[in-house]
Amino acid sequence: MRKVVAATFLSLDGVMQAPGGPDEDPTGGFTHGGWTVNYWDEVTREAIAETFSEPFDLLLGRKTYEIFAAYWPYVDKDDAIGSLFNPATKYVASRSTQPLAWQNSVAIDGDVTAAVKQLKHGDGPVLLLQGSGDLIQTLLAADLIDEFRLLIFPLLLGRGKRLFGKGAMPAALKLTKSKVSTTGVTINTYVREGEITTGSFAAQEPSAAEIERRARMAREG
Repeated sequence: MRKVVAATFLSLDGVMQAPGGPDEDPTGGFTHGGWTVNYWDEVTREAIAETFSEPFDLLLGRKTYEIFAAYWPYVDKDDAIGSLFNPATKYVASRSTQPLAWQNSVAIDGDVTAAVKQLKHGDGPVLLLQGSGDLIQTLLAADLIDEFRLLIFPLLLGRGKRLFGKGAMPAALKLTKSKVSTTGVTINTYVREGEITTGSFAAQEPSAAEIERRARMAREG
C-alpha cells in the first residue's frame, strides 16, 4: 500500500497559507505571505532535501498546482527541486475544466476521497502532499493521511488558512523524528498511532463544588 505524506510549513498557531511569498495566496485578506523566508538555514534546507530524497508522486490541490505550474517548469533544468518535481507524476484534485499543462499531470475530477483510496491501494511511490490546504482537509476528514512532516516556524500569524480545521479526524500521532534549526524552526515527523485514548486526573470522590461545576457546564452546553 502506498503512503500519503503531508509535508507543510506551519506557524505556531497552525497557519499554512502563503509561506513562500505575498502573491502566493492573498485570499481572505491575508497580508503576511512569505512568512517563512527569513527563517531558512542549512538545517531547514536539509530537512526539505530529506523529504524529496525518496521516490514520490505529487498530490496537489488546484491552487497549489497552479502556483507550482507557474514556477517549476521554468527553473533551470539542474535545479535541485525542479529536477524532481518536473518529471514526477502530479495528481491534481480539481473541478476546473482548464487543461493541466505541466508535464505528467493527471486530473482527479470526481470523488477525491475514492480516487486517493484507489491510489493508496495501488503500486507506486509515496504520495506527497504539498501545500493544498483544502485537499488536506478533505483527506484528513477521510482519515487518509499516514504521515505529517511539519516545519513549524516561531511566529504567530493570527489569521489565515490552517492545517487542522474543524473537519480533521481525531487521531493519536507518534513523533518519530524531531530537530530544531538555528532559527528556531521545529522540524517534526508524525505517524498515525491509532485512536485517541483518554483518562482523568479528577478525584475519585468529587467535592460538592465540583459536582455543581459539572452540572453548570452541562446546562451551558
